[in-house]
Amino acid sequence: MKPNKTKIGLFSIGLDTYWGQFPGLLDRLEGYRKDIVQRLSSFGADVIDAQMVDTVEKAYEAGELFNRENVSVIFLYVSTYALSSTVLPVVQKAKVPVIILNLQPVPAIDYVAFNKLKDRGKMTGEWLAHCQACSVPEIASVFNRSDIKYEFVTGYMEDTAAWSEIESWVDAAGVAEVMRTNYLGILGHYYNGMLDVYTDLTMQSAVFGTHIELVEMCEVKKYRDEVTAPEVKEKINEFHKEFDVSPECSADEIERAARTSIALDKLVSARMLGSLAYYYEGTNGNDYENIVTSIIAGNTLLTGRHIPVAGECEVKNAQAMKIMDTFGAGGSFSEFYAMDFNDDIVMLGHDGPAHFKIAEGRVKLVPLPLFHGKPGKGLSIQMTVKNGPVTLLSVVQGKDGLFLLTAEGESVPGPVLEIGNTNSRYRFSLGAKEFINRWSKQGPAHHCAIGVGHIADKIEKLGMLLGIPVVNIC
Repeated sequence: MKPNKTKIGLFSIGLDTYWGQFPGLLDRLEGYRKDIVQRLSSFGADVIDAQMVDTVEKAYEAGELFNRENVSVIFLYVSTYALSSTVLPVVQKAKVPVIILNLQPVPAIDYVAFNKLKDRGKMTGEWLAHCQACSVPEIASVFNRSDIKYEFVTGYMEDTAAWSEIESWVDAAGVAEVMRTNYLGILGHYYNGMLDVYTDLTMQSAVFGTHIELVEMCEVKKYRDEVTAPEVKEKINEFHKEFDVSPECSADEIERAARTSIALDKLVSARMLGSLAYYYEGTNGNDYENIVTSIIAGNTLLTGRHIPVAGECEVKNAQAMKIMDTFGAGGSFSEFYAMDFNDDIVMLGHDGPAHFKIAEGRVKLVPLPLFHGKPGKGLSIQMTVKNGPVTLLSVVQGKDGLFLLTAEGESVPGPVLEIGNTNSRYRFSLGAKEFINRWSKQGPAHHCAIGVGHIADKIEKLGMLLGIPVVNIC
Protein backbone atom coordinates (compact mmCIF):
# COMPACT_ATOMS: atom_id res chain seq x y z
CA MET A 1 0.00 0.00 0.00
CA LYS A 2 1.24 3.47 -0.83
CA PRO A 3 0.01 6.00 1.75
CA ASN A 4 -1.49 9.27 0.63
CA LYS A 5 0.22 12.55 1.40
CA THR A 6 -0.44 13.73 4.92
CA LYS A 7 -3.09 16.44 5.00
CA ILE A 8 -2.21 19.32 7.28
CA GLY A 9 -4.31 22.41 7.86
CA LEU A 10 -2.86 25.92 7.85
CA PHE A 11 -4.41 29.23 8.70
CA SER A 12 -3.04 32.59 9.71
CA ILE A 13 -4.67 35.00 12.13
CA GLY A 14 -4.83 38.77 12.34
CA LEU A 15 -7.20 41.55 13.39
CA ASP A 16 -9.45 42.85 10.61
CA THR A 17 -9.54 46.31 12.19
CA TYR A 18 -5.87 46.78 11.29
CA TRP A 19 -6.24 46.44 7.54
CA GLY A 20 -7.98 49.77 7.02
CA GLN A 21 -5.74 51.51 9.51
CA PHE A 22 -2.42 50.33 8.10
CA PRO A 23 -2.35 50.09 4.28
CA GLY A 24 -0.13 47.30 2.96
CA LEU A 25 0.02 45.39 6.26
CA LEU A 26 -2.37 42.63 5.18
CA ASP A 27 -0.55 42.05 1.88
CA ARG A 28 2.75 41.83 3.71
CA LEU A 29 1.45 39.30 6.22
CA GLU A 30 -0.22 37.26 3.50
CA GLY A 31 3.14 37.07 1.74
CA TYR A 32 4.59 35.42 4.84
CA ARG A 33 1.72 32.94 4.93
CA LYS A 34 2.32 32.00 1.30
CA ASP A 35 5.99 31.39 2.10
CA ILE A 36 4.91 29.04 4.88
CA VAL A 37 2.62 27.14 2.51
CA GLN A 38 5.54 26.58 0.13
CA ARG A 39 7.84 25.41 2.90
CA LEU A 40 5.26 22.99 4.32
CA SER A 41 4.56 21.61 0.85
CA SER A 42 8.30 21.05 0.32
CA PHE A 43 8.22 18.70 3.33
CA GLY A 44 5.86 16.42 1.42
CA ALA A 45 2.60 17.51 3.02
CA ASP A 46 -0.73 18.23 1.34
CA VAL A 47 -1.44 21.71 2.73
CA ILE A 48 -5.09 22.65 3.18
CA ASP A 49 -4.81 26.43 3.35
CA ALA A 50 -7.66 28.36 4.99
CA GLN A 51 -5.70 31.59 4.47
CA MET A 52 -6.24 34.61 6.73
CA VAL A 53 -8.82 34.16 9.48
CA ASP A 54 -9.56 37.57 10.95
CA THR A 55 -13.25 37.28 11.89
CA VAL A 56 -15.36 34.76 13.76
CA GLU A 57 -17.29 34.00 10.57
CA LYS A 58 -14.08 33.05 8.76
CA ALA A 59 -13.08 30.95 11.76
CA TYR A 60 -16.17 28.78 11.43
CA GLU A 61 -15.55 28.42 7.70
CA ALA A 62 -11.94 27.37 8.31
CA GLY A 63 -13.04 24.79 10.87
CA GLU A 64 -15.54 23.37 8.38
CA LEU A 65 -12.83 23.19 5.71
CA PHE A 66 -10.38 21.33 7.94
CA ASN A 67 -13.09 18.98 9.15
CA ARG A 68 -14.25 18.25 5.60
CA GLU A 69 -10.68 17.63 4.39
CA ASN A 70 -9.91 15.41 7.40
CA VAL A 71 -6.58 17.07 8.26
CA SER A 72 -4.25 15.30 10.69
CA VAL A 73 -2.88 18.42 12.37
CA ILE A 74 -3.34 22.19 12.13
CA PHE A 75 -0.54 24.74 11.84
CA LEU A 76 -1.67 28.12 13.16
CA TYR A 77 0.47 31.01 11.94
CA VAL A 78 0.27 34.04 14.22
CA SER A 79 0.92 36.81 11.71
CA THR A 80 0.21 39.67 14.14
CA TYR A 81 -1.96 40.28 17.17
CA ALA A 82 -5.37 38.60 16.77
CA LEU A 83 -8.37 37.91 18.97
CA SER A 84 -8.59 34.42 20.43
CA SER A 85 -12.27 34.38 19.46
CA THR A 86 -11.13 33.97 15.84
CA VAL A 87 -9.01 30.94 16.78
CA LEU A 88 -11.13 28.79 19.07
CA PRO A 89 -13.94 27.95 16.59
CA VAL A 90 -11.42 26.65 14.05
CA VAL A 91 -9.79 24.10 16.31
CA GLN A 92 -12.96 23.14 18.14
CA LYS A 93 -14.52 22.09 14.86
CA ALA A 94 -11.47 20.27 13.49
CA LYS A 95 -10.68 18.39 16.73
CA VAL A 96 -7.01 17.76 15.91
CA PRO A 97 -3.79 18.94 17.62
CA VAL A 98 -2.52 22.44 16.84
CA ILE A 99 1.05 23.61 16.24
CA ILE A 100 1.27 27.36 16.84
CA LEU A 101 3.83 29.06 14.61
CA ASN A 102 5.17 32.08 16.46
CA LEU A 103 7.44 33.24 13.63
CA GLN A 104 8.64 36.82 13.34
CA PRO A 105 9.67 38.12 9.92
CA VAL A 106 13.28 38.67 11.09
CA PRO A 107 15.33 37.94 14.23
CA ALA A 108 14.97 41.52 15.46
CA ILE A 109 13.40 44.79 14.41
CA ASP A 110 15.82 47.28 12.85
CA TYR A 111 15.51 49.72 15.74
CA VAL A 112 17.47 52.55 14.10
CA ALA A 113 15.46 52.44 10.88
CA PHE A 114 12.23 52.01 12.81
CA ASN A 115 12.84 55.02 15.04
CA LYS A 116 13.70 57.19 12.04
CA LEU A 117 10.17 56.77 10.69
CA LYS A 118 8.38 60.10 11.02
CA ASP A 119 4.88 58.77 10.48
CA ARG A 120 3.49 57.28 13.72
CA GLY A 121 1.02 55.25 11.70
CA LYS A 122 3.82 53.65 9.68
CA MET A 123 5.71 52.98 12.88
CA THR A 124 2.74 51.18 14.39
CA GLY A 125 2.15 49.19 11.21
CA GLU A 126 5.80 48.12 11.17
CA TRP A 127 5.59 47.11 14.82
CA LEU A 128 2.43 45.07 14.20
CA ALA A 129 4.22 43.16 11.44
CA HIS A 130 6.59 41.92 14.17
CA CYS A 131 3.95 41.49 16.89
CA GLN A 132 3.50 37.70 16.72
CA ALA A 133 4.40 37.03 20.35
CA CYS A 134 1.59 39.26 21.60
CA SER A 135 -1.12 36.66 20.89
CA VAL A 136 0.79 33.61 22.08
CA PRO A 137 -0.16 33.77 25.81
CA GLU A 138 -3.78 34.59 24.93
CA ILE A 139 -4.10 31.58 22.64
CA ALA A 140 -2.44 29.29 25.18
CA SER A 141 -4.78 30.53 27.91
CA VAL A 142 -7.84 29.72 25.84
CA PHE A 143 -6.50 26.37 24.67
CA ASN A 144 -5.61 25.34 28.24
CA ARG A 145 -9.10 26.16 29.44
CA SER A 146 -10.63 24.38 26.43
CA ASP A 147 -8.51 21.21 26.82
CA ILE A 148 -7.02 21.58 23.32
CA LYS A 149 -3.70 19.89 22.55
CA TYR A 150 -1.09 22.30 21.19
CA GLU A 151 2.62 23.07 20.98
CA PHE A 152 4.64 26.12 19.94
CA VAL A 153 7.37 26.65 17.38
CA THR A 154 8.98 30.01 18.12
CA GLY A 155 11.54 31.75 15.94
CA TYR A 156 11.66 33.80 12.76
CA MET A 157 10.95 33.18 9.09
CA GLU A 158 14.48 32.13 8.12
CA ASP A 159 15.23 30.38 11.39
CA THR A 160 16.82 27.04 10.47
CA ALA A 161 16.15 25.50 13.88
CA ALA A 162 12.48 26.51 13.78
CA TRP A 163 11.99 25.04 10.31
CA SER A 164 13.74 21.84 11.34
CA GLU A 165 11.27 21.53 14.18
CA ILE A 166 8.34 22.26 11.86
CA GLU A 167 9.56 19.57 9.47
CA SER A 168 9.72 17.14 12.39
CA TRP A 169 6.09 17.94 13.18
CA VAL A 170 5.14 17.23 9.56
CA ASP A 171 7.05 13.94 9.71
CA ALA A 172 5.33 12.99 12.97
CA ALA A 173 1.92 13.81 11.51
CA GLY A 174 2.71 11.54 8.57
CA VAL A 175 3.68 8.67 10.88
CA ALA A 176 0.52 9.18 12.95
CA GLU A 177 -1.57 8.97 9.78
CA VAL A 178 0.19 5.78 8.64
CA MET A 179 -0.43 4.17 12.03
CA ARG A 180 -4.12 5.16 11.91
CA THR A 181 -4.58 3.47 8.53
CA ASN A 182 -2.23 0.50 8.96
CA TYR A 183 -3.37 -3.12 8.75
CA LEU A 184 -1.39 -5.26 11.20
CA GLY A 185 -1.59 -9.00 10.68
CA ILE A 186 -1.29 -11.53 13.49
CA LEU A 187 -0.23 -14.96 12.28
CA GLY A 188 -0.30 -17.81 14.76
CA HIS A 189 -0.17 -17.04 18.47
CA TYR A 190 1.97 -15.63 21.27
CA TYR A 191 5.10 -17.43 22.42
CA ASN A 192 3.67 -19.41 25.32
CA GLY A 193 4.58 -17.93 28.70
CA MET A 194 6.03 -14.57 27.55
CA LEU A 195 3.65 -12.57 29.71
CA ASP A 196 5.44 -9.31 28.88
CA VAL A 197 4.64 -9.77 25.18
CA TYR A 198 0.88 -10.18 25.61
CA THR A 199 -1.11 -7.06 24.80
CA ASP A 200 -4.66 -5.73 24.55
CA LEU A 201 -5.45 -5.66 20.82
CA THR A 202 -8.45 -3.39 21.34
CA MET A 203 -6.17 -0.90 23.08
CA GLN A 204 -3.74 -1.03 20.15
CA SER A 205 -6.57 -0.14 17.77
CA ALA A 206 -8.01 2.51 20.09
CA VAL A 207 -4.69 4.33 20.64
CA PHE A 208 -3.01 3.98 17.24
CA GLY A 209 -6.05 3.46 15.00
CA THR A 210 -4.44 0.28 13.67
CA HIS A 211 -6.72 -2.33 12.12
CA ILE A 212 -5.89 -5.84 13.35
CA GLU A 213 -6.17 -8.72 10.87
CA LEU A 214 -6.10 -12.20 12.45
CA VAL A 215 -4.70 -14.47 9.75
CA GLU A 216 -4.31 -18.23 9.72
CA MET A 217 -1.42 -20.54 8.99
CA CYS A 218 -3.68 -22.51 6.65
CA GLU A 219 -3.96 -19.42 4.43
CA VAL A 220 -0.16 -19.22 4.19
CA LYS A 221 -0.04 -22.95 3.43
CA LYS A 222 -2.59 -22.48 0.65
CA TYR A 223 -0.45 -19.80 -1.01
CA ARG A 224 2.68 -21.88 -0.46
CA ASP A 225 1.17 -24.97 -2.08
CA GLU A 226 0.36 -22.87 -5.16
CA VAL A 227 3.92 -21.58 -5.67
CA THR A 228 5.38 -22.29 -9.11
CA ALA A 229 8.93 -23.19 -10.12
CA PRO A 230 9.49 -19.86 -11.95
CA GLU A 231 8.39 -18.00 -8.82
CA VAL A 232 10.87 -19.96 -6.73
CA LYS A 233 13.68 -19.19 -9.18
CA GLU A 234 12.86 -15.47 -9.08
CA LYS A 235 12.74 -15.43 -5.27
CA ILE A 236 16.07 -17.25 -4.98
CA ASN A 237 17.57 -14.62 -7.27
CA GLU A 238 16.17 -11.97 -4.91
CA PHE A 239 17.82 -13.74 -1.96
CA HIS A 240 21.19 -13.59 -3.71
CA LYS A 241 20.66 -9.94 -4.64
CA GLU A 242 19.74 -8.77 -1.15
CA PHE A 243 21.80 -11.17 1.01
CA ASP A 244 25.25 -12.68 1.11
CA VAL A 245 24.06 -16.27 0.96
CA SER A 246 26.45 -18.50 2.85
CA PRO A 247 27.75 -21.51 0.89
CA GLU A 248 26.75 -23.53 3.97
CA CYS A 249 23.07 -22.95 3.08
CA SER A 250 21.79 -26.09 1.38
CA ALA A 251 19.82 -25.82 -1.84
CA ASP A 252 16.87 -27.51 -0.16
CA GLU A 253 16.81 -24.95 2.68
CA ILE A 254 17.07 -22.04 0.25
CA GLU A 255 14.18 -23.40 -1.81
CA ARG A 256 12.13 -24.03 1.35
CA ALA A 257 12.68 -20.44 2.49
CA ALA A 258 11.92 -19.10 -0.99
CA ARG A 259 8.55 -20.89 -1.14
CA THR A 260 7.60 -19.52 2.26
CA SER A 261 8.72 -16.03 1.28
CA ILE A 262 6.51 -16.11 -1.81
CA ALA A 263 3.55 -17.26 0.28
CA LEU A 264 4.12 -14.43 2.73
CA ASP A 265 4.22 -11.91 -0.11
CA LYS A 266 0.86 -13.20 -1.31
CA LEU A 267 -0.60 -13.07 2.20
CA VAL A 268 0.53 -9.47 2.63
CA SER A 269 -0.94 -8.52 -0.74
CA ALA A 270 -4.26 -10.31 -0.18
CA ARG A 271 -4.77 -8.86 3.30
CA MET A 272 -3.25 -5.42 2.49
CA LEU A 273 -0.93 -5.74 5.49
CA GLY A 274 1.43 -2.98 6.46
CA SER A 275 3.02 -4.96 9.31
CA LEU A 276 2.91 -8.45 10.80
CA ALA A 277 3.50 -10.26 14.09
CA TYR A 278 3.88 -14.04 14.03
CA TYR A 279 4.73 -17.17 15.96
CA TYR A 280 3.64 -20.80 15.80
CA GLU A 281 4.33 -24.11 17.48
CA GLY A 282 2.58 -27.34 16.63
CA THR A 283 3.21 -31.04 16.61
CA ASN A 284 6.59 -32.07 15.30
CA GLY A 285 6.94 -32.32 11.54
CA ASN A 286 3.61 -30.79 10.56
CA ASP A 287 3.19 -28.55 7.53
CA TYR A 288 2.83 -25.39 9.61
CA GLU A 289 6.12 -26.08 11.39
CA ASN A 290 7.70 -26.37 7.95
CA ILE A 291 6.43 -22.84 7.21
CA VAL A 292 7.40 -21.19 10.48
CA THR A 293 10.94 -22.63 10.45
CA SER A 294 11.56 -21.24 6.96
CA ILE A 295 10.10 -17.80 7.51
CA ILE A 296 12.99 -15.54 8.58
CA ALA A 297 14.45 -14.73 5.16
CA GLY A 298 11.07 -13.78 3.70
CA ASN A 299 10.12 -11.74 6.74
CA THR A 300 13.41 -9.88 6.52
CA LEU A 301 12.69 -8.99 2.89
CA LEU A 302 9.23 -7.73 3.88
CA THR A 303 10.73 -5.65 6.69
CA GLY A 304 13.11 -4.02 4.22
CA ARG A 305 10.13 -3.22 1.98
CA HIS A 306 8.45 -1.19 4.76
CA ILE A 307 6.27 -4.07 6.00
CA PRO A 308 7.96 -4.75 9.35
CA VAL A 309 7.60 -8.22 10.82
CA ALA A 310 8.04 -9.04 14.51
CA GLY A 311 8.68 -12.57 15.72
CA GLU A 312 7.28 -14.28 18.81
CA CYS A 313 3.98 -12.56 18.02
CA GLU A 314 5.28 -9.34 19.59
CA VAL A 315 2.44 -7.07 18.45
CA LYS A 316 3.70 -4.10 20.44
CA ASN A 317 7.08 -4.35 18.78
CA ALA A 318 5.51 -4.66 15.33
CA GLN A 319 3.93 -1.28 16.13
CA ALA A 320 7.28 0.14 17.26
CA MET A 321 8.99 -1.19 14.11
CA LYS A 322 6.29 0.39 11.93
CA ILE A 323 6.80 3.75 13.62
CA MET A 324 10.56 3.63 13.15
CA ASP A 325 10.29 2.48 9.55
CA THR A 326 7.79 5.21 8.67
CA PHE A 327 10.16 7.81 10.11
CA GLY A 328 12.76 6.42 7.70
CA ALA A 329 14.94 5.08 10.53
CA GLY A 330 14.55 1.37 9.84
CA GLY A 331 13.43 -0.42 12.97
CA SER A 332 15.06 -3.82 13.47
CA PHE A 333 13.59 -6.47 15.80
CA SER A 334 15.88 -6.76 18.82
CA GLU A 335 16.28 -7.94 22.40
CA PHE A 336 19.02 -7.61 24.99
CA TYR A 337 21.77 -10.20 24.41
CA ALA A 338 24.55 -9.39 26.84
CA MET A 339 26.52 -6.60 28.48
CA ASP A 340 30.22 -5.86 28.12
CA PHE A 341 31.28 -4.07 31.29
CA ASN A 342 34.85 -3.71 30.07
CA ASP A 343 33.72 -1.64 27.06
CA ASP A 344 30.63 -0.21 28.82
CA ILE A 345 28.27 -1.34 26.06
CA VAL A 346 25.01 -3.28 25.76
CA MET A 347 24.54 -5.92 23.07
CA LEU A 348 21.20 -6.36 21.33
CA GLY A 349 20.07 -8.64 18.52
CA HIS A 350 17.64 -11.41 17.56
CA ASP A 351 17.41 -14.50 15.38
CA GLY A 352 15.42 -12.48 12.84
CA PRO A 353 13.63 -10.97 11.14
CA ALA A 354 15.79 -7.88 10.67
CA HIS A 355 15.72 -4.56 8.82
CA PHE A 356 18.50 -5.27 6.33
CA LYS A 357 18.46 -1.72 4.93
CA ILE A 358 20.07 -0.41 8.14
CA ALA A 359 22.84 -3.03 8.18
CA GLU A 360 26.53 -2.28 8.42
CA GLY A 361 27.55 -3.91 5.15
CA ARG A 362 25.78 -6.83 3.52
CA VAL A 363 23.40 -9.07 5.44
CA LYS A 364 24.35 -12.73 5.61
CA LEU A 365 21.87 -15.54 5.11
CA VAL A 366 23.17 -18.46 7.15
CA PRO A 367 21.94 -21.87 8.32
CA LEU A 368 20.96 -22.46 11.93
CA PRO A 369 20.95 -26.11 13.03
CA LEU A 370 18.72 -25.14 15.95
CA PHE A 371 16.40 -22.19 16.70
CA HIS A 372 17.00 -21.64 20.41
CA GLY A 373 13.83 -22.03 22.42
CA LYS A 374 11.81 -22.87 19.29
CA PRO A 375 11.15 -25.95 17.20
CA GLY A 376 13.13 -26.93 14.14
CA LYS A 377 16.00 -25.49 12.18
CA GLY A 378 16.39 -23.35 9.05
CA LEU A 379 17.95 -20.21 7.63
CA SER A 380 18.57 -17.06 9.65
CA ILE A 381 20.00 -13.57 9.27
CA GLN A 382 23.39 -12.37 10.52
CA MET A 383 23.94 -8.61 10.52
CA THR A 384 25.07 -5.60 12.53
CA VAL A 385 23.23 -2.28 12.61
CA LYS A 386 25.13 0.59 10.96
CA ASN A 387 27.69 2.22 13.21
CA GLY A 388 26.59 5.67 14.34
CA PRO A 389 23.63 7.26 16.12
CA VAL A 390 20.65 5.01 16.87
CA THR A 391 17.30 5.28 18.60
CA LEU A 392 15.55 2.51 20.53
CA LEU A 393 11.75 2.41 20.72
CA SER A 394 9.36 0.23 22.65
CA VAL A 395 5.58 0.41 22.71
CA VAL A 396 4.84 -0.35 26.35
CA GLN A 397 1.60 -1.52 27.89
CA GLY A 398 1.67 -0.32 31.48
CA LYS A 399 -0.96 -0.56 34.15
CA ASP A 400 -2.47 2.76 33.00
CA GLY A 401 -2.40 2.13 29.25
CA LEU A 402 0.08 2.42 26.40
CA PHE A 403 3.12 4.68 26.26
CA LEU A 404 6.25 5.02 24.15
CA LEU A 405 9.68 4.36 25.63
CA THR A 406 12.70 5.64 23.75
CA ALA A 407 16.42 6.15 24.15
CA GLU A 408 19.22 7.48 21.97
CA GLY A 409 22.63 5.89 21.76
CA GLU A 410 25.38 4.85 19.36
CA SER A 411 26.00 1.63 17.46
CA VAL A 412 29.72 1.10 17.89
CA PRO A 413 32.23 -1.22 16.23
CA GLY A 414 33.71 -4.18 18.03
CA PRO A 415 33.41 -7.95 18.38
CA VAL A 416 29.94 -9.50 18.21
CA LEU A 417 28.52 -13.00 18.55
CA GLU A 418 28.54 -14.67 15.14
CA ILE A 419 25.72 -17.09 15.90
CA GLY A 420 23.46 -16.49 12.92
CA ASN A 421 21.59 -13.63 14.56
CA THR A 422 21.39 -9.88 14.23
CA ASN A 423 23.92 -8.59 16.72
CA SER A 424 25.19 -5.10 17.56
CA ARG A 425 27.03 -3.19 20.28
CA TYR A 426 25.42 -0.05 21.70
CA ARG A 427 26.80 2.68 23.90
CA PHE A 428 24.63 5.12 25.88
CA SER A 429 25.54 8.40 27.54
CA LEU A 430 24.18 7.07 30.85
CA GLY A 431 26.59 4.16 30.79
CA ALA A 432 25.55 0.54 30.33
CA LYS A 433 24.55 -0.12 33.95
CA GLU A 434 22.38 2.96 34.38
CA PHE A 435 20.83 2.53 30.94
CA ILE A 436 19.68 -1.05 31.49
CA ASN A 437 18.32 -0.17 34.93
CA ARG A 438 16.35 2.88 33.77
CA TRP A 439 15.07 1.18 30.61
CA SER A 440 13.94 -1.95 32.43
CA LYS A 441 12.33 0.02 35.26
CA GLN A 442 9.78 1.40 32.79
CA GLY A 443 8.43 -2.14 32.32
CA PRO A 444 8.72 -2.72 28.57
CA ALA A 445 8.59 -6.13 26.95
CA HIS A 446 12.04 -7.61 26.41
CA HIS A 447 11.92 -6.71 22.69
CA CYS A 448 12.47 -3.29 21.14
CA ALA A 449 12.86 -1.70 17.71
CA ILE A 450 16.21 -0.15 16.78
CA GLY A 451 16.55 2.50 14.09
CA VAL A 452 19.36 4.64 12.78
CA GLY A 453 19.69 8.31 13.67
CA HIS A 454 18.61 10.24 16.73
CA ILE A 455 14.86 10.76 16.42
CA ALA A 456 13.61 10.84 20.02
CA ASP A 457 12.33 14.39 19.43
CA LYS A 458 10.18 13.15 16.53
CA ILE A 459 8.87 10.28 18.66
CA GLU A 460 7.91 12.78 21.37
CA LYS A 461 6.01 14.79 18.75
CA LEU A 462 4.26 11.64 17.56
CA GLY A 463 3.23 10.91 21.13
CA MET A 464 1.68 14.36 21.43
CA LEU A 465 -0.27 13.95 18.17
CA LEU A 466 -1.58 10.51 19.19
CA GLY A 467 -2.15 11.40 22.83
CA ILE A 468 0.39 8.84 24.09
CA PRO A 469 2.87 9.58 26.92
CA VAL A 470 6.53 9.34 25.89
CA VAL A 471 9.39 8.47 28.24
CA ASN A 472 12.85 9.35 26.93
CA ILE A 473 15.51 7.96 29.24
CA CYS A 474 18.63 9.30 27.52
